[in-house]
Amino acid sequence: MIRLALGSLRQHRGAYAGTFFAAMLAVALLAGGGLLLASVLTAKPPADRFAAAAVVVSGDRDVTLEKVTIKEKKDKVKVKRKVKSERLTGAGSLPADLAGRMDGLPGVATAVADVAFPVQVRTPEGRPLRGADDAPVIGHGWASAPLTPYSLRTGEAPGPGQIVIDADLASRSATTVGGRLIVTTKTGVRDMTVSGVAAPAGRDGLPAQAALFVADDEVASVSGLPGPTAVAVLASPGADPVALRHAVEGVAGKAPVLTGADRVHADLPGALPDYIGPISMFGFVIGITAFSAVFVLTGTVTLGVRQRLRELALLRTCGATPGQLRRLLGVESVLLAGVAALPGAPLGVVFAHLVAARFRDLGAVPAQFTVRTDVIVLVAATVAGMLVTFVGARIAARRAVRIAPTQALAETANAPTGGLAPRAALAVVTSAGAIALLVFVPLDGPLGMGMSFVSSALLLCAVAALGPLLIRVLTAPLSRLVGAGGATGWLAGLVTRAEPRRVAAVAVPLVLMFAINATMLLNSALLEELTAREQVDRTASATAQVTAAGGLPLSTVERLVALDGVTGAAATLPTRAIVEQGGKPEDYVTQGLLVAGTEKALDLDLRAGTLPGTGTFAASEYITGQYGWRVGDEVRIWLADGHQVNLRLAGVYARARGFGDLALPASLVAAHDPRGLVSTVGLRYRGDVPDRVAASWPELLLTPTLGAAPAGDAQNQQGAWELMVVISLGFTAIAVINTFAIAIATAARRREFADLRLAGATTEQLHRLAGREAMITVSAGLTLGIAVTAIVVGAFSTAQDGTLRVFVDAGTYAGMLGAVAALGLVAGAVPARVLLRRRSLPALSDGR
Repeated sequence: MIRLALGSLRQHRGAYAGTFFAAMLAVALLAGGGLLLASVLTAKPPADRFAAAAVVVSGDRDVTLEKVTIKEKKDKVKVKRKVKSERLTGAGSLPADLAGRMDGLPGVATAVADVAFPVQVRTPEGRPLRGADDAPVIGHGWASAPLTPYSLRTGEAPGPGQIVIDADLASRSATTVGGRLIVTTKTGVRDMTVSGVAAPAGRDGLPAQAALFVADDEVASVSGLPGPTAVAVLASPGADPVALRHAVEGVAGKAPVLTGADRVHADLPGALPDYIGPISMFGFVIGITAFSAVFVLTGTVTLGVRQRLRELALLRTCGATPGQLRRLLGVESVLLAGVAALPGAPLGVVFAHLVAARFRDLGAVPAQFTVRTDVIVLVAATVAGMLVTFVGARIAARRAVRIAPTQALAETANAPTGGLAPRAALAVVTSAGAIALLVFVPLDGPLGMGMSFVSSALLLCAVAALGPLLIRVLTAPLSRLVGAGGATGWLAGLVTRAEPRRVAAVAVPLVLMFAINATMLLNSALLEELTAREQVDRTASATAQVTAAGGLPLSTVERLVALDGVTGAAATLPTRAIVEQGGKPEDYVTQGLLVAGTEKALDLDLRAGTLPGTGTFAASEYITGQYGWRVGDEVRIWLADGHQVNLRLAGVYARARGFGDLALPASLVAAHDPRGLVSTVGLRYRGDVPDRVAASWPELLLTPTLGAAPAGDAQNQQGAWELMVVISLGFTAIAVINTFAIAIATAARRREFADLRLAGATTEQLHRLAGREAMITVSAGLTLGIAVTAIVVGAFSTAQDGTLRVFVDAGTYAGMLGAVAALGLVAGAVPARVLLRRRSLPALSDGR
């Protein structure tokens, strides 16, 4: 069987070229996406700041909830426990005396209380400073220096009003001992003198964070923290590691005790690269690639098998059974995909590195993210490509091998008809699934984009299942419309109506190409547009906005809004908070909010109640709908450092995009967020307030409200979406070209064009005939693609703000429509021109 399959592949090299390239690209994209996802799932912090410590006791780094379900059945009671955790964006504090209680333990040389806190640093000229790869600057007390260990290269330990910076930060700021830097934390702005430059052995700093050390006596006043964020234990020489850990655990209580590679997790969360977002992003890349690969490969293999109907009939005449033919086609597909994987897997490695580099440029992944080549992922991608190609061949062979042996003697061989019932059943199931998602899943929430893709995929499966039937319905009017005007158009209409399966094989990839990509682009553009619009509406009531590089301490903002002439002010302090939903902690974008004055400077479009104050909070319509909250309800909320508070719901607002789903008192957020800085202040004022602001705080920037950019990372997200669209477009574009080339270059079409040439048709007339057929096919594909896009985008748009939109962005829509149409027309015209060269057509006796 293998020898026969190899002979068939050699004999039909041209026919299988399209399948080969489709399989190669599928393996490449699956391998690339798999490497990206595997790399981000296994990514580890690039350095351990506690490398010199034997044991580290950590404050809270996540919120963990346990849901207990008790089921009674007859005489048995079954207890089911489900534990869910959510990461904190800050670090919980430990008791201030914990390090002292550990100092006397057996095996402990010394216990060091480590206070880690983010700082904003700038030069006296106002230039902001960051670490390598735009890493954050993290402050510590000088006692923490031995934990890495850092040692002085020049200068001395910091005293009051002094700091020690790492060598990398010193080189970036061109600062030496005796120089000055402006340090901003949530407790205020300080002009501090550099007393020394330190570095770990053999390098200038840690790869993911820059370090700044203050005097131990000043660490509490600078950081604003009530206690250490971690306690690190340096072991005595010869201490037993197991006994040391047990001794520390006896004093630490419920606090996590970390050793080995786990010590790094005791660091401040903001000091470690965050891979949560990239995991979902690369998972989405895998989802798009896998779906497109299955869709495209199945169609390409099916079309390739249909070319060989007469050959299969001849084999049936020679005594081959349907089972033998199915095995033959299956072996051929596996061999072909295996050969295609040889260049496909290396291409996947290149693809992964290119995508990772682009995502780093966009800021969608940490700058330290690197792609690791994993042989298991490459093998899995190869196996997946072979499996999809094999399944496609089996699906195509299911009806093709039932061809009657007597058809081998006929002029052409046609696959048996039938199979409408299972196709219709599949279409009903997938359509029902898509409708259920679009109707019952809240598309205005965090699952909206993902569910819109799944809905598109289900509708595309329905289109593929009913492809020939839908094409037959569409080609009747389209062929008469596009084919009007002369014998060539009339003949093109007849051909497309007579060959709905061939037309469907080419049109369905066009549907995929347009619907998937247009849906992603239009929905992401809609979210960006709505976010920008809500930002403008929120801030329209303010006269101006005040910002500063890195943020403003709340104390500075309080003095700012108390200036004479300020009639209204609203300050926002970004953070994240966690609430409980069904026993599971859920993390939400949150704003600390300070409102002052008699005039409104921020309009959240309150639908009920008031803005938050002492002991209260406000929430978006989306989250109150999800949780069933009502004004007056008391809700348990975990703040960024894990501190738990019970707050009363005071108000419900509508304008949450680019703002957040929760609004808490700014003073509460500033006390428990590690950064704790105000991002923007909206002002309404009279008189010379701008001049006095500039005189008192020259580092502040006062701009007209309408010039303010929306909050969040919408630009990075949009760039990531566009990159994924480019990937999907590239793959499906090649699929379209493949299917067009295969459909036109079949032996039946070669004989058909030869017959027309012998009947007197000129080459130009045949070119026009192929062009008209391509126009009808492209029109049918785009009509179905527009229908799928309209359903999904319309439902997504209605869920966002109650407005039904189909186009969203007319320029994007027209560009996608034109690009897909142009590609389809070119893909139809080029193979025809190659085929219509005189020497490419069969002679009178060829195959007759």
